[in-house]
Amino acid sequence: MLKLRLLAAGQAGQHRLLRGLSSLLTTPWGAWLLTGVLILISLPLITTPLTILQQGITAVIIILVGWLTVRLEQSINRPALSQTLHLLLVWFSLLATLRYLYYRTSYTLNLDGWANGVFSLLLYGAELYAIATLLLTYFQKVRLRTRQPVDLSQIPNDRWPTVDIYIPTYNEDVAIVRKTALAALAVAYPSAKKHVYVLDDGRAEKYRDRRRQLRQMCQTLGCELLTRDNNDHAKAGNINTALQRTEGELVLILDCDHIPVRSFLEETVGFFQDPQVALVQTPHWFYNPDPFERNLVTRGRVPVGNELFYKVVQRGNDYWNAGFFCGSAAVIRRQHLMAVGGIATETVTEDCHTSLRLHAAGYRSVYYDKILIAGLAPETFASYVGQQVRWARGMAQILRLEKPLFNRRLSLPQRICYFSATSHFFFGFPRLIYAIAPVLFLLLHLNPIRGIGIETVAYALPHIVLAMQANFISYKKVRFSFWNELLEYALSIQAGVVTLLALVNPKLGQFNVTDKGTTISHRRFDVASVRHLLGLIGVSLVALSTLPAWLLLRPGETEAIIINGVWCGFNLILLSGAALVAFEQPQQRRAHRLRHQLLAVLCDGHQACQGTTVDISELGAKVQLAEHPTLLDDVTLEVLGDYGQRAVVQGKILRTEPSPQSDGFIAVVAFVDLTQTQTDALTLVLYSDVHTWYDQTRTASDRPLKSLWFIATSPQRALQARRAATRERLRQSYPQVGYLFWQGHYYRGRVSNLGMDGLQLVLGRTALPGWANRSALPIGGFALERDPGTDAPPRWVVCIRAVMPDAVSGTLTVELTFPPQLQPLQGQRLAQSVNFIAQGSRSYSRPSR
Repeated sequence: MLKLRLLAAGQAGQHRLLRGLSSLLTTPWGAWLLTGVLILISLPLITTPLTILQQGITAVIIILVGWLTVRLEQSINRPALSQTLHLLLVWFSLLATLRYLYYRTSYTLNLDGWANGVFSLLLYGAELYAIATLLLTYFQKVRLRTRQPVDLSQIPNDRWPTVDIYIPTYNEDVAIVRKTALAALAVAYPSAKKHVYVLDDGRAEKYRDRRRQLRQMCQTLGCELLTRDNNDHAKAGNINTALQRTEGELVLILDCDHIPVRSFLEETVGFFQDPQVALVQTPHWFYNPDPFERNLVTRGRVPVGNELFYKVVQRGNDYWNAGFFCGSAAVIRRQHLMAVGGIATETVTEDCHTSLRLHAAGYRSVYYDKILIAGLAPETFASYVGQQVRWARGMAQILRLEKPLFNRRLSLPQRICYFSATSHFFFGFPRLIYAIAPVLFLLLHLNPIRGIGIETVAYALPHIVLAMQANFISYKKVRFSFWNELLEYALSIQAGVVTLLALVNPKLGQFNVTDKGTTISHRRFDVASVRHLLGLIGVSLVALSTLPAWLLLRPGETEAIIINGVWCGFNLILLSGAALVAFEQPQQRRAHRLRHQLLAVLCDGHQACQGTTVDISELGAKVQLAEHPTLLDDVTLEVLGDYGQRAVVQGKILRTEPSPQSDGFIAVVAFVDLTQTQTDALTLVLYSDVHTWYDQTRTASDRPLKSLWFIATSPQRALQARRAATRERLRQSYPQVGYLFWQGHYYRGRVSNLGMDGLQLVLGRTALPGWANRSALPIGGFALERDPGTDAPPRWVVCIRAVMPDAVSGTLTVELTFPPQLQPLQGQRLAQSVNFIAQGSRSYSRPSR
């Protein structure tokens, strides 16, 4: 019995020990403690010299283990296992990186001569920056926090905090501001506890008319316009002025193009039940493609630039209570904000700077990873660069002024997270050094890496591949391989200059407003924004052209020549893709389409068809229908939002097309003659009455080689001519006799189909005299043998659009269209005929091409 008790006690002790170890490993500090112990144990593996063959075998084994680990994580999709495997890969990556760094420091610095020495140290510094960034990233994303909203329904309404909604604006189009104000007013929250303010900073003479329009808009909608006498401190000063004039306990800040969903406050205000919470930040999402997506023609196949930040970095920061304010789509507690002096004004990234001070004061932040706003991304590459440059300058200013790594008021994890954020934009010059290094060898025979050859590759390759594998688990659906390098190359010179100037003097530079709502009507190449990249592409091409000569003249350096040639070619692929981002592609639509699936009803006054929108904008929609519609071209479209908001607009069916996803049809509808009331109702349905925006969850994962190939083929996609969409007009089958009158002659034929836009007439002859000498749109007359439902034969003026002979049957099909300028005169009669046919026939005929 005693033995059994001792055995049971021993087993219980083992279970407690295992539970304790498990609990320790589930905490970040415990996980990093284990990683540190493993690295300490692995010190001999980091410093022990090996022969080239031994190092090569070691590299293959480590890479293979990493690959098997990634495959295991993909095959068993369990969060707990993914976390464990991620930490295992981090350890392998750190091992490979530290071994490479030891080798690089001990054996490959080339200090022979001042030129070699300078460039060798510059390249070494760039690599140190990259390794430091890698380590900081590993720390930030050791655990990604997922939050659930705090239910407000259990709290009486009279205890809900009051909320002021701020919409700062400067020079943006009033129509853009109107959409945000409309949605802010529609946010679900007790009306007595919510106030909407438009903060207009556009006081200059050239904006006088715009301010008058804003005031009129606010009076019409029922929100309040706040202005000030100066523009001191730009957006930060605008908000601080409003804080002195309003009294809400909480403040929701929205950029003027960030349209909130109606549930925004219901899903965020509950977090403020914790009195220490000062900030709740939500993701930014853009419904239009950014310049990388549009100009490289990715068609949504590659995650956009902000997904990594909002799906990984901010969630990792949130675990360490370091999720920071992003300037919009955030709710802030007024009391805590005023306690730190309001919005920070010393830097141009007032958002991150303010949250740093809130955290330094001991307050907490919450990052809630649900998209609750829809905004506009910069349309042009120049605007995108301007936005990124402002962030780069501001982050460097914070680093210079606040020195977050040494700020004792922050916790150590917060210091690391803020240091990572504020040093992120220093990638500019290191990235340029990576591009220049192989060129220096191939053109000037300068060698920044002494003895570069197979041995160097054997040490470097595990470091590079293991880092990619370790990041794969976190990044696989939010940042594909090599796209980060492409992004950094695109911004390299601009980011490098502004960060350097900000470190020298934080007061240099000024706040610039990002242009939004720009329309690009034709292709153009913004040479000014990528002049430095074009120069690097040119010298890289010249450098690659020297490879045969070097191989002939210096056969003893074959390894170094080939390695630098491959390196230069790899850089050339990324540089070319980065430069193509400045090749502006025209926007195919005047308004950006949203992939909303909304209940839609099409009605022409006689019958109705119910369907679901495939995509929709303020100017048109695609509606999925179960069967081909027998409708007139002129219709009324009613769409229903997720919460019941309705919009009814007039439209014209431009074409129908078979649905690629089902056996049904898609009707393409353009909205016409929209009133302001209809536009406002449509805005609320599209942007406010939304239960769930696109959640950035992708089914496709990163595949490194495929990702590199996709970048390499960017020129083919960007430079190819756009093809016009195939259009099928809405026609009704109508096998009746018709007559074409043209150039003094009648031609009798059979009408194959008829619609509001035109018809097809099949003639029993193989030629139409005089057609070869036709004008661009020859005018003729057309008559039906009899009008459906009446005895009077209808006649219309038509244009002959095309003549299509059929060699097999010997017939001639003539495509006729009705001139739009004569629509007021003959449109009503035509509509009656087409509607009669539609009611009597459910068949569908596609016009010949």
